Amino acid sequence: MRLILLGPPGAGKGTQAKRLVEKYGIVPLSTGDMLRKAVKAGTPVGQKAKHIIERGELVPDDVVVAIVSDRIEQPDAKNGFILDGFPRTVPQAEALERMLREKGLSLDGVIELKCDEGILLKRIENRIAQTASRGETVRADDDPEVLKKRLAAYRQQTAPLVEYYRKKGALRTVDGMAAIPAVAAAIDRCLDADPVGRAGTPKKRASPGRASRKGRSAKTAPKRAGKRPTQVSRRPAKRRAMQRKTRKKAAQKGVRRG
Repeated sequence: MRLILLGPPGAGKGTQAKRLVEKYGIVPLSTGDMLRKAVKAGTPVGQKAKHIIERGELVPDDVVVAIVSDRIEQPDAKNGFILDGFPRTVPQAEALERMLREKGLSLDGVIELKCDEGILLKRIENRIAQTASRGETVRADDDPEVLKKRLAAYRQQTAPLVEYYRKKGALRTVDGMAAIPAVAAAIDRCLDADPVGRAGTPKKRASPGRASRKGRSAKTAPKRAGKRPTQVSRRPAKRRAMQRKTRKKAAQKGVRRG
């Protein structure tokens, strides 16, 4: 099972990803974690990424895809994976698709957790208030202004992926604002139904020119009962021609006898 979860910050992707990992025996792939591990392990791709990071530059898409490619070839990923934080842009999605195609693989599902940004912000505000009332320290990421910036970045960079995968017939959308069990059940229904087979690979429909005779409607199918229509229309004419020929011969004999 190879999956991608899409949704804005605070949509609950992490919660659902953890459940799917346990259910299908797949591995969670976070590009940030993979980059750090590749750098630490000193792999060829990791060393390349290290030099880029040390220069303070963003790691290019081809390097990230190469790290994902190396990771999914490891034994623990044989049952599949669920991507977290990648792809973030349409070019990254296209690069991921090319890499999987080269390996003879494809995605089994792209699930979008659709959320109301206003409600997400309200949740953060409520969580801050509850944390403060308990006298606990508010987490750094529990900040409405920080969330607004992250939501804006999501709309600009990642939201176009929704339309990209929709056009491919791969996208399944669920209500991310529902209760956690309801969201989980909706995701399971999407993956169990899987009406297009492999994500982005719609099932082929039979060509109209190859439709079986059994499937033709009664209006278009020729009538088979009794004799063929062509035979019925031709035989009377043939019979009349024979009768005329017989009468002509009889008349000729009469002339000769006379």
